[in-house]
Amino acid sequence: MFKNDLFLRALNGETVERPPVWMMRQAGRYLPDFMKLKEKYDFFTRCQTPELATEITVMPIHQVGTDAAILFSDILVIPQAMQIEVEMRPGIGPWLPNPIRNKKAVDQVVIPDVYEELNYVFEAIKMTKKELNNEVPLIGFAGSPWTILCYCVQGQGSKNFDKAKEFCFTQPELAHQLLQKITDTTIAYLKAKVEAGVDAVQVFDSWGGMLSPTDYQLFSWKYMQQIIDALKDEIPVIAFGKGCWFALDTMAKSGAAALGVDWTCSAKNARYLTGGNITLQGNFDPSRLFSRPAEITKMVHQMIDEFGKDKYIVNLGHGILPNIPVENAKAFVDAVKSYKS
Repeated sequence: MFKNDLFLRALNGETVERPPVWMMRQAGRYLPDFMKLKEKYDFFTRCQTPELATEITVMPIHQVGTDAAILFSDILVIPQAMQIEVEMRPGIGPWLPNPIRNKKAVDQVVIPDVYEELNYVFEAIKMTKKELNNEVPLIGFAGSPWTILCYCVQGQGSKNFDKAKEFCFTQPELAHQLLQKITDTTIAYLKAKVEAGVDAVQVFDSWGGMLSPTDYQLFSWKYMQQIIDALKDEIPVIAFGKGCWFALDTMAKSGAAALGVDWTCSAKNARYLTGGNITLQGNFDPSRLFSRPAEITKMVHQMIDEFGKDKYIVNLGHGILPNIPVENAKAFVDAVKSYKS
């Protein structure tokens, strides 16, 4: 079906000649062509215009040569659909002018009709699939309910999400109500993405590592598990929790097709903690892409040796940074393609 189905075969645990490679945030800010569009259109215009989202999604496939495309979008389209105001402010990032911190605010949060509120995403998927023409698979994604809650309560990005944690620990019932609303919306959203044609989905728990192992199970993982349960029979699900090495053993039993690993957890530990049977994805430090291309090649080959070429998807340990030279991103991808076991 696909000219290049390496990514899906690795997700499926099949033996491959080399592991597939893609990069989180590959459709975006390190590409000069993306920056040109950024000057013309604001962030959410790019997300909400299917033609622009398609153009951006396909860029890295042609310019860097990854084995999968990931739809250009944002995790915060979910709160927007739930009638929570979200802005993208230059120099600040996400900005939610009315943070949710009391019962009245939680009660006002709606579980939307995703087809109505997020139709632009599904149109972008259909358009992108056409444009990709079965060259490589397309990944759809969502943020974890905990990560979305962090923004909704904190009101912006944070080093420690103290207000979000305070909300969960002082008003746990309200926190669980909000988390459940986000979860229900996310499940509907991802199912609609599957209908629109994505070939795999990834759930990003970017702020999972902010919680202790006990609180992680309580406020994040149980909602991630609901999402995996709802989707795993329809499509491969990748679960990625940044800083969540402590939960890898639980995650490995979840029914997810693969688990993302960040750069703070070694390949050896990741394999050990997950029992060695599940596909892992990661975990190159995004800052290491500042290294010289020759050094990147050497480190990537070493990383593949450590993870093993099968049941493995080469990726970064988090999103690519905006100031990485394109040739270094290309060196990362080419290193995987030149790998010989």
